[in-house]
Amino acid sequence: MRASVFHGAHDVRVEDVPEPVRGEGEVVLRVLRSGMCGTDATEWSSGPKTFPVDRVHPVTAHTGPMVLGHEFVGEVVETSESGRFAVGDVVASGAGVSCGKCLRCREGRTNICDRYYTLGLNAAGGMAELVAVPESVLTLVPDSVSVDRAGLAQPMAVGLHAARRAGVAAGDRVVLIGAGAIGSFVLAGLQSLVDADITVIDFPGTRLDRAARLGASRTVAAGDDVVARVRESLGGGSVDVLIEASGAPGQLNTAIEIVRTGGTILQVGLPSTQQEVDVHTLVMREISVVTTLAHVCAEDLAAALQILEGTALADELLEAVLPLEDLPEQLELLATGQLEGKVLFDPALVPAP
Repeated sequence: MRASVFHGAHDVRVEDVPEPVRGEGEVVLRVLRSGMCGTDATEWSSGPKTFPVDRVHPVTAHTGPMVLGHEFVGEVVETSESGRFAVGDVVASGAGVSCGKCLRCREGRTNICDRYYTLGLNAAGGMAELVAVPESVLTLVPDSVSVDRAGLAQPMAVGLHAARRAGVAAGDRVVLIGAGAIGSFVLAGLQSLVDADITVIDFPGTRLDRAARLGASRTVAAGDDVVARVRESLGGGSVDVLIEASGAPGQLNTAIEIVRTGGTILQVGLPSTQQEVDVHTLVMREISVVTTLAHVCAEDLAAALQILEGTALADELLEAVLPLEDLPEQLELLATGQLEGKVLFDPALVPAP
């Protein structure tokens, strides 16, 4: 079968690889759509990330060629012994696999399982014609949700999990830094959970325009005087929760300046370098800093599909559906900040001659 295989920095090839063999508790999917994200772009630029020994699949740690793809939707072509899914079912994958037995899993925090691993990062993923997937990370896609929309379910689940972690209450004033794809998913997640006043910060242009169309209460252009302009836009009112979703250098300190004393900062974005943080102000103003990672399949994946069905988010974010052969070019565009939304890949598409 055809698959997009990661070999190293700037080295992704479409190759013929063996078809997957279903393991216990797994189903085999014919992949209909597969997406890429910032993690894929980082590996494209710099090579695979290293993982602590106790945080990867014991057999398939990312040490060599890897079939990419951790955001995908597919049709069941081979069922598991449980019969939970039938041949022909269309399912969305959460891709992050947990053991179900460790303390974190028993707490319901499967995203930080002691033996957590991710398809497409630590084991063969969905940038292929076929993929074997543990049925525990799958959810049925309603007939009313198109495969294009369903192809965004995994990142939407990440945004929803982040929104839950922010702990926003009805009537809170929220500032969201970053209106890229992940920021848009967080915005949609917040709107699905609570009625809050949400200000979105980014550079003028497509992203801010999209945030306004997606229902942000207001938008503010990024710049040196952004703290003053946020305060002005709020009429001097305080900010209860600040969500930093850009990962841009220095933005956590900007968040500290904006959020009220006793407020909460949720850090979503991952800066590419170590950052200096104003810990003194954090302590003296008793600001809470919360983080978020991935999503919890059982809580977030089906809910993500409902959000995608009921909003214009997919229409706003989805830029194209392309063949696997276009992945290297698209990874380069994503890594260099030239993509505003999401691109999906259809393994059944044949590239133009």
